[in-house]
Amino acid sequence: MIRTKVVSRPKLSFWERIYFPEIFRGVALTSKHFLKNLTLHLFHSIGLFRKVAAMVTIQYPEELWKLPFRSRTRHRLTKRADGSPRCVACMMCETVCPARCIYIVAEEHPDPNIEKRPKSFDIDLGKCVYCGFCVEACPEDAIRMDTKILDIAAYSREEMMLDMNELLNPSHKSGLK
Repeated sequence: MIRTKVVSRPKLSFWERIYFPEIFRGVALTSKHFLKNLTLHLFHSIGLFRKVAAMVTIQYPEELWKLPFRSRTRHRLTKRADGSPRCVACMMCETVCPARCIYIVAEEHPDPNIEKRPKSFDIDLGKCVYCGFCVEACPEDAIRMDTKILDIAAYSREEMMLDMNELLNPSHKSGLK
């Protein structure tokens, strides 16, 4: 038998029902941050309180945010010494992907030491949630998310598809604007 506890809601006063106190608290908090940063920037301009940091707006896209070392950005495929992709088309990244945005078609590899290779390897960035499961699941370390490319916007859904050529050469941005 499952026991449930019924909790009654407290009765709200008039001021709590019209939300004025919360509106004033929000305006007060915003004003506090604004005045603190304004004062610190004024002091910094005359050479005082240099060690106390004030908020600074980053002027994107002219200035880029410094990304953390482990940040996940656009995908890339790694290459072997001969320039071919390291991917052996094991389909583990496609299987583990929660967004189902990786599409691989396998074919036989001409080298008898390697069983398969991808005939096509496509990633739909419009569906990708950048979870990094594909990178963790790859037994060959063939896929990585370390390109530091953040600008992935496009004008159509077709432009959000990355094929094997774009994944092997991540600086090559044919469709991405």
